[in-house]
Amino acid sequence: MILGKCPYCDNGEIEVREKEVRGKKVKLYACSNAHWMSEDGEMYELTQESTCDFRIWQNTLARYGKWLSYKEVRELLSEGEIEVELLSKKYGKKINYTKTAILNQEYGVSIIWD
Repeated sequence: MILGKCPYCDNGEIEVREKEVRGKKVKLYACSNAHWMSEDGEMYELTQESTCDFRIWQNTLARYGKWLSYKEVRELLSEGEIEVELLSKKYGKKINYTKTAILNQEYGVSIIWD
């Protein structure tokens, strides 16, 4: 499934790839010009044939109680930023708050903390 054009290379498209990390199935939204390999099923590295390294892991914001959906990734690719609802469990209380997530070439997605 193609979600949109890669924001960092000329002819790449962001596609959905199924990966297994630590026994859990996770989606990797990666550029078609990025080819990943893993020897142990946990660490994924780019191969020599890769010309782009852009990727977003579905669970990249999991520590904030957020998994990115196809719709959110499509919006990120077209708009460059989205509003996301995150969850904090600080001091034993659950607190929902909204922040802006932006594209980041190194990490895929970054949260703007103001």
